[in-house]
Amino acid sequence: MAQWRKINRTWCIWPSRPKQLIEMIGGSYLGISPNISYKRLLEGLSSKNIAIHAWSYIPGFDHQLQANEAWKDFRECRNKLELRIGNESFSPVRIGHSLGCKLHLISPDRGRKSKSFIGLSFNNFKADSSIPMLGKLKEKININSEFSPSPLETMNIISKQYIQPRNLLIRFKDDEIDQTKLLLQHLQIRKRDNSIVINLRGNHLTPANSGFKNLLSDISFENNYKVDELGSLIDTIYTYATEK
Repeated sequence: MAQWRKINRTWCIWPSRPKQLIEMIGGSYLGISPNISYKRLLEGLSSKNIAIHAWSYIPGFDHQLQANEAWKDFRECRNKLELRIGNESFSPVRIGHSLGCKLHLISPDRGRKSKSFIGLSFNNFKADSSIPMLGKLKEKININSEFSPSPLETMNIISKQYIQPRNLLIRFKDDEIDQTKLLLQHLQIRKRDNSIVINLRGNHLTPANSGFKNLLSDISFENNYKVDELGSLIDTIYTYATEK
């Protein structure tokens, strides 16, 4: 059974001799408690002898600040893990879901310290599209609030500054808010890009939908179908993360 520990804002699972390290940032609000929201996904990966570091955060408007904070916290946890194992260093596989993709892609090292990136259900909407009440408030009190970097600035950073060539972008077939196609276009502008897209069965919440929500449901055909979706996702991530 997986044993979670928390180091500052990062939830960790450390197998005794991990073959790889995954650094995970979840989506907006799901990322507050990733050990719960993404429980089955992350524990499924840890059962395959992969160390897990999952960053916990409350979404805000300054995404660059949060990306910097996540990068620093991951570095601290990685140092602690390597010290515990001894004579072992990891080039982590970074995984983001939804907003978590953006936070990884604008990391201050621009992907330099990672082995690869796996993006699940990337989206990059404006603030008033992501926060339903914001548009109405902006009209009433005459404010101009936008994420930093803005959606346009984010795509410029990815195409001009992000340097990791190995990116696996996963799109779920019933995800109506996915913007993976847009992300791929900007990644492929870069020289020596090696990004690929695959489509899996599921929807925007597939990475998280077998967490706490299913604990409240009876076993049913629908839940088994969702478990199969998650199993396929785990196998796909594992295969890509452990490639030489």
